[in-house]
Amino acid sequence: MSDLDSNLSKLAGYLERFRASGIKNRIAGEDRDGAGGVFQTTSPVDKSVICDVAHGTADDIDAAANAAHDAFAGWRDMPATERRRILLNVADAIEARAEEISLCECWDTGQTLRFMSKAALRGAENFRYFADQVIQARDGQHLKSPTLMNVTSRTPIGPVGVITPWNTPFMLSTWKIAPALAAGCTVVHKPAEDSPLTARLLVEIAEEAGLPKGVLNTVNGFGPDAGKALCEHPKIKAIAFVGESRTGSLIVKQGADTHKRNHLELGGKNPVIVFDDADLDRALDAVIFMIYSINGERCTSSSRLLVQDTIKEEFEAKLALRVNNIKVGHPLDPTTEIGPLVTEEHYNKVSSYFDIAKEDGATVAAGGVKVGDEGYFVRPTLFTNATNQMRIAREEIFGPVLTSIPFSTEDEALSIANDTDYGLTGYVWTNDLTRALRFTDKLEAGMIWVNSENVRHLPTPFGGVKASGIGRDGGDWSFEFYMEQKHVGFATGQHKIMRLGA
Repeated sequence: MSDLDSNLSKLAGYLERFRASGIKNRIAGEDRDGAGGVFQTTSPVDKSVICDVAHGTADDIDAAANAAHDAFAGWRDMPATERRRILLNVADAIEARAEEISLCECWDTGQTLRFMSKAALRGAENFRYFADQVIQARDGQHLKSPTLMNVTSRTPIGPVGVITPWNTPFMLSTWKIAPALAAGCTVVHKPAEDSPLTARLLVEIAEEAGLPKGVLNTVNGFGPDAGKALCEHPKIKAIAFVGESRTGSLIVKQGADTHKRNHLELGGKNPVIVFDDADLDRALDAVIFMIYSINGERCTSSSRLLVQDTIKEEFEAKLALRVNNIKVGHPLDPTTEIGPLVTEEHYNKVSSYFDIAKEDGATVAAGGVKVGDEGYFVRPTLFTNATNQMRIAREEIFGPVLTSIPFSTEDEALSIANDTDYGLTGYVWTNDLTRALRFTDKLEAGMIWVNSENVRHLPTPFGGVKASGIGRDGGDWSFEFYMEQKHVGFATGQHKIMRLGA
């Protein structure tokens, strides 16, 4: 039996229960039908229906928000050592079901096993890291003044809403939910309607590992009803969102009347700048990895290649050869490098740029075609002879599509790199240290890697500027979002108090 056949056999076993009973909402530790009936989730691999999913609406969100509110005091006041123990148990339980999570995620999203085999392990790492921060999460500072001993502390903000995307749903869910739980918050999670399977697995795993009922609630549904209701609900104190910039704007508007705190991780049109003094072989590997891994469906992908004109011809020729050699295929085949795009709608969006590029005068140097008609597959694509004013350079395509733009000088490269509405990440390849320091200082991005692809380190801040978001994840930055600062001043003596009306 081939590896693919073996994985398909295992997947069939994991999906059997979903097909039999569908995916329910999970509220206060109970399975509940959706007030809106059901919708279906399909696989982008072959367009087949996976199962029915509870269609949550405002009524379901209200029930989940009330459950999170009722559970909050108990979770907040639980000894930190006990909350830490439970979160570590969740991490262990995720690892124990890592194969189930990865296979279901591949089938639900089209992501390849090559990358999703590590998704569950990264999710466990998120829980383990933030569990280890639980005990000191509420610690504050001692800020002495001439008359007062000033003490700060942090307290969890309350029930929070977490809205996650479809591209790497399990890992990104844990990325948001783990620090919220570690801070002492309770959660209402609305996963993307296009990838609901592993969100269901996560809430099951967490409760089986000892998370009290109502601390994590999951409501499936769509943005205009369930998402909007979550953002507007008065008992939800904050919204953590990963997704499109346009949706982020709606979330801010919907939460305004209830003064929601928002953390928004939004889109990007990220530049990778390759200077002629760089290690070009390593740069080539990194450029390819950061746009064609995870099907190009990642917010941090380097979708604009800015390459110095002195090396442009040679670099693009090597790039095109490699892109044409990327293996597109079944996501459960361990040798596959790119799988299908997540939905028909997204497939049509990405493939529409093949014609847009030609209309605007760019060259399709590799790919630019659909593959078969069984699922939502496209060839990895490279556009050359492009300018930064073309739509392919300005709009977030969110697929395995790279636009190459030449530059002559450092100043020109910086101008092109910053000429975008977005500012999530940037990647700079040069062996000139002073240039790297100058360039990164002026590059408008929340995260920048020099001579490296995106290597996530959990204690560091993750987030963007401009239309790429508000706020930061990671380390203590996560606790700053999920917790309130409190200041108490203690008088240290009989300082003079101004007397009025004496």
